[in-house]
Amino acid sequence: MNDLASDNPLLEFESLPAFGRIEAAHAVPALQQVLAENRAALARLTAQAHPTFASLVAPVEELGHRLSRVWSPIGHLNAVANSPAMRAAYNECVPLLTEYSAELGQNEALYAGYARVLEREGGALQADQRKLVENALRDFRLAGVALPPEDKSRYREIMQRLALLSSKFSENVLDAAAAFGRWVTDEAELSGLPSSAVDRAAADASAAGRPGWLFKLDQPTYMTIMTSAASVPLRRDVYEAWVTRASEIGPSGGRFDNHPLIAEILPLRHELARLLGYGSFADYALATRMARSSKQVLGFLEDLARRCIPAARREFSDLEEFAGRKLDAWDLPYYAERLQERRFNVSQESLRPYFPLPKVLDGLFAITRRLYGIEVRERPEVGTWHPSVRFYDLLDERGGLIAGFYLDPCARPEKRSGAWMDECIVAKSLPSGRALPIAQLVCNFMAPVAGRPSLLTHDEVSTLFHEFGHGLHHMLTQVAYPSIAGINGVAWDAVELPSQFMENFIWRPEVLPLISAHVEGGEPLPVDTLQRLLGTRTFNAALDTLRQVELATFDFELHANFDPAKGAQVEETLAAVRRRVSVVPSAQFNRMAASFAHIFAGGYAAGYYSYKWAEVLAADAFEAFEEAGVFDGATATRFRESILARGGGTDAMDAFVRFRGRQPDVRPLLKQTGIAA
Repeated sequence: MNDLASDNPLLEFESLPAFGRIEAAHAVPALQQVLAENRAALARLTAQAHPTFASLVAPVEELGHRLSRVWSPIGHLNAVANSPAMRAAYNECVPLLTEYSAELGQNEALYAGYARVLEREGGALQADQRKLVENALRDFRLAGVALPPEDKSRYREIMQRLALLSSKFSENVLDAAAAFGRWVTDEAELSGLPSSAVDRAAADASAAGRPGWLFKLDQPTYMTIMTSAASVPLRRDVYEAWVTRASEIGPSGGRFDNHPLIAEILPLRHELARLLGYGSFADYALATRMARSSKQVLGFLEDLARRCIPAARREFSDLEEFAGRKLDAWDLPYYAERLQERRFNVSQESLRPYFPLPKVLDGLFAITRRLYGIEVRERPEVGTWHPSVRFYDLLDERGGLIAGFYLDPCARPEKRSGAWMDECIVAKSLPSGRALPIAQLVCNFMAPVAGRPSLLTHDEVSTLFHEFGHGLHHMLTQVAYPSIAGINGVAWDAVELPSQFMENFIWRPEVLPLISAHVEGGEPLPVDTLQRLLGTRTFNAALDTLRQVELATFDFELHANFDPAKGAQVEETLAAVRRRVSVVPSAQFNRMAASFAHIFAGGYAAGYYSYKWAEVLAADAFEAFEEAGVFDGATATRFRESILARGGGTDAMDAFVRFRGRQPDVRPLLKQTGIAA
């Protein structure tokens, strides 16, 4: 390695990323260097006459790990500390990485080497080693290794273009949200809003040098206004801004329009699938999934819709009866929250004082200790990308360090909306050395105001537990090889199992006292409030499920039925799906697809159904804990060893059957949500 390593923090591989020293200018040189070194190493490795797992596969795993160490901080900072310089650097890196990935996937010598390893050593390989090689051979074929030269070239062009389009799609959503502000000068418009949201809006208005209140378009503010604001004009304005983000209409209509990008993304994906011999992008996507066919996925979604529609119609009728009028789309969350308050005398906003973030974290870590014997301990001296970010170590029963994670909990203007877990460092145990897994957990909660900690709704507590479940999947892996360690190599429709599994704990009466303490008095959530909260779990469950089925069906049909002669057909597909499965009104100006980053800028294309698919797995898995006791050690050990520790080294269905003793069953989910009744 040349002297640049000492100057560029992205090329320091022996420690945690030096986030405090990483600048946008470091990104391109670091990536270029590691790609050049990887290419040279691959040329040497593929020149072997008699490759073995030890001489070929293990060194290639190390190359992938080094590349991940450079790329992870670049992608992460672009998402959580977005600036013009970082964005430009990220966009310059994307084609470099995409070109390398396509080159690697189409490396015929490497493909032949892996095939020879499987042929000669297959019977002697350990189960996870064999799975790694089989996965790699499959992925080579999916990357077009067997295509003729002109098709290989076209494949690379498509992948390059799709990577750039995805990045631009994400930027447009971020920019459209950042461009919006709803000013309030009449205090009457604040009716119903919690003081924390009002204080934040006053602070934002003051920072902008104007009187009154300024409401921005981050996710916590949007949800608070939709569920709490009595002012219909305020709700409607914010709703319109949200559902028209990055579209041709709305407050920033046309400035950040994603529709031209979608019109290019869909035919490129279809062409990619056809190049590789698949009828559609949906069929191509299923090659690495737990679900085996488009028919199986659509049948799963249709079955859920059929079970939910009658109950959802009753739920919507109840809402309109309660409101005493026909409801518009921007009325639904508000009246749902009011009806839930009426029935259960509990609201999300009223729960905030009971869920200060430090207490929730204490409880979450206590649960982790009781389930898995793991201690979570903050390490304050670790450098981060923002003062509000914290770093934690995971220690085993003997006090040994096994993993770590960064937690970035609060919304900021330069930060992407939503919540996610990302890999900072992937676990490895190779001849070249060991690395402990490090995760990055990102949420967008309301920032602390006036000396108070961040206060969470119960829904936000669920979000935190969800992302921590992903984090445990990443951090508790026992797999030695990075490409199948943690969440890597796990079927995409099974990757949400550990995260959705963790959400179940926040509804348990044994757990709620651990995660709640009033921000002023310190008392836990009262028992009667707890019982009423438990009652809300099944409230509007059919409507919520149908919404997810609608999104999943739209996504899957968009990719399964794409016709190049007709083009994208986005609004037509969505309208047709809504006619079949939706029971609630949709605003004519709704342009949800233009900000549907999961499928156009994330990894969920033809895969949004994975959330519901994995929810079935998670409810079924949690039922084992309900049967044995929520903190039952033997059940927790079996879950850890069967699911969390195995990563992509075991087939997802085999891992589930190993834990549960049988195939998954939809009935626990229907029972849990009350839909079965």
